[in-house]
Amino acid sequence: MKKRGRIIAFLLIVLIFIGTISTTVTGISKKINLGLDLQGGFEILYEVEPVDKEQKVDKTLLEATVQTLNDRVNRLGISETVIDIEGEDRIRVQLAGVEDQAEAREILSTSALLSFRDVNDKEYLNGTDIKEGSARQDFDPQSNQPIVTLQLKDADKFGEVTTEIQNMGTPNNLLVIWMDFQEGDSFEEEVQKAEPKFISAPQVSKPIHDTNVQITGDFTVEEAQRLADIINSGSLPVHLTELYSTSVGAQFGETALNQTVFAGIIGIIAIFLFMITVYRFPGLIAGINVIIYVYLILLVFELMNGVLTLPGIAALILGVGMAVDANVLTFERIKEELRSGKSVLTSFKTGGKSSLVTILDANITTILAAAVLFIFGTSSIKGFATMLIVSILVSFLTAVYGTRLLLGLWVNSGFLTKRKSWFGIKEEQIQDIASKKDVEPTIFNRTFDIVKHRKKMFITTIIAVILGALSLGLFQLNPGIDFTSGSRVEVLADEGLTQTDVESDLNTLGLEAKSIVLSGENNEIAVMRFDTVLSEADISDLKTYVMDKYGHEPSVSVVSPIVGQELVKNAVYALVVALIGMIIYVTFRFEFFFSITAIIALLHDVFIMLVVFSIIRIEFDVTIIAAILTIIGYSINNTIVVFDRIRENIRATNKLVKSKVELAKIINRSLIQTFMRSINTTTTTLIAVLAFLILGAESIFGFAIALVIGLLAGTYSSLFLASQLWLVWRGRNLKEKPIDFRKKKRVEGPQV
Repeated sequence: MKKRGRIIAFLLIVLIFIGTISTTVTGISKKINLGLDLQGGFEILYEVEPVDKEQKVDKTLLEATVQTLNDRVNRLGISETVIDIEGEDRIRVQLAGVEDQAEAREILSTSALLSFRDVNDKEYLNGTDIKEGSARQDFDPQSNQPIVTLQLKDADKFGEVTTEIQNMGTPNNLLVIWMDFQEGDSFEEEVQKAEPKFISAPQVSKPIHDTNVQITGDFTVEEAQRLADIINSGSLPVHLTELYSTSVGAQFGETALNQTVFAGIIGIIAIFLFMITVYRFPGLIAGINVIIYVYLILLVFELMNGVLTLPGIAALILGVGMAVDANVLTFERIKEELRSGKSVLTSFKTGGKSSLVTILDANITTILAAAVLFIFGTSSIKGFATMLIVSILVSFLTAVYGTRLLLGLWVNSGFLTKRKSWFGIKEEQIQDIASKKDVEPTIFNRTFDIVKHRKKMFITTIIAVILGALSLGLFQLNPGIDFTSGSRVEVLADEGLTQTDVESDLNTLGLEAKSIVLSGENNEIAVMRFDTVLSEADISDLKTYVMDKYGHEPSVSVVSPIVGQELVKNAVYALVVALIGMIIYVTFRFEFFFSITAIIALLHDVFIMLVVFSIIRIEFDVTIIAAILTIIGYSINNTIVVFDRIRENIRATNKLVKSKVELAKIINRSLIQTFMRSINTTTTTLIAVLAFLILGAESIFGFAIALVIGLLAGTYSSLFLASQLWLVWRGRNLKEKPIDFRKKKRVEGPQV
């Protein structure tokens, strides 16, 4: 009865989760904030310069600026706004779901320094003389034209000003109203222009002793309302210089979201089927936990009020692969114990216990890489890092505790006691436990001496590195807009485009692109790169033209050289910090020689990624930096699993290892024991990444390519490079310094 109760408990737990997920997942999904790349909108990075040159840009000034910008954004009616302070003098503004980007950009960047001057540009009044919140859009009672009205604080002061201007005589008796007057501006020059910088210049025919002021001009109702909103939002204490901007049309966002979600679903289903095929019943349990994992990720992210981006979804699916990795580690250990002839219950307990330390080490190193990404990353990269950290933490809970709970109910029920084949092993593979014979591990029932071929592997690796260095020197990387100054425009059409079509469109607009790349199933997407930063007027004309011709708003990115330089600097910092952190951690957990060989292996993986990118000429952008740091975590993860098994096997000998021959045997045994785990883990993660590569959005194609290359290179380095390097290096001084991984014995005190 007790055994049957455990199976019933399993079914109840699964049914409760199914019921909870099916009834709440839709509501949770709708509440999650989507990033610019998933719903359209735009992002701008500003450099902050104080209006008063004697004032310094400090935290107080930046916070005051953010407060004013928030107030302005609220007047636009935008709810999903992210305004962050970056560094010492930068502010990043992200506005998702904005319909009129030109209006939003103008409201944000206008300093709103209102001033009243004469024709000689002498200032009489400024924003401090206006009552806060008094600006209103109204209509001129005589002409019925839209105007802006506001109230001054001191009627007498205004009377003195208008008296002085009146006395200047016609045609100089003009009260020139400026917004954001800057040094070098001149009424004399601006009045000659069709669209002068000043707002209006009414004539003063008599002194005005009143607090009510009208600002007239050739306004539309919308323009008058916008001016009133800007005045009411307060003047910014700074000038904002745009360093970087990117805009994504709503159609691009919706398409990218649909493609990415579809790719994710296909990837998860494929992983589910793979796990059942390889691990049978435990694979089914792992699949159930993957579904629970995805649900919990969405729930946690919604509670965090996080902003989900394309890289964030990629991190979620990558987390699926890592969650499966923890299951693979456990299941492979259980299968090892079953092959040795142990019972299902003993194998379950021993396998789970021995895999826990490895899972912890692997997850901690990956979190370290994700933490570095979060600290040094910006915008969507920070979102990717956040999702990756959350994914790792949640996957640890579901893969370790969730899988063990559900599988443990079946194991403890006794139902699986005589069903070892349900774990994916054959009867002929099971050893008689009474023989106590130490059976050598095999790969596909064959024994291999991997270590014996280490020189061939070293030679192959050295040749690949030399050829790769030549390739990098010859082809170099193809830097994306993130690392160069210029502009990037992405156009979506309902029908296929040709190179001639796009060039003709650009000629019509008077623009010339450095490169034009067509993509999509029918070449319906065109990506244009410009060496120069397009002006706001060019961007506005281009958007209008594309919308009229193709019916979809284009995606536009603009970057200054400063941003590219900082991205490179931050990427190098991130890499160095990640490497130092990993060296410290691996040295602490294992030994210094392990950490150095692990770092060499992951540098090999990064180098291979760079070489392939130099050959295939895919744009190297900021998302590739995220992929590189992710692969660093993944590569060290793989390597640590192998090192952990080596340490365990050395410890099992319960003696000092003084012979290189003996060490080689232990390493070879460890590599064969972890071989299938490494292959299966890489396969499951590759399934997820390939789903993105084949079915996902165009914007994460390069990211997916980088992960595929890194996964393959990481599997090679962890199995065939890192441990072999450690054998050669560590084997040289075994006589002077033998390897000692023996468990420390407790020193008992004297008995009384």
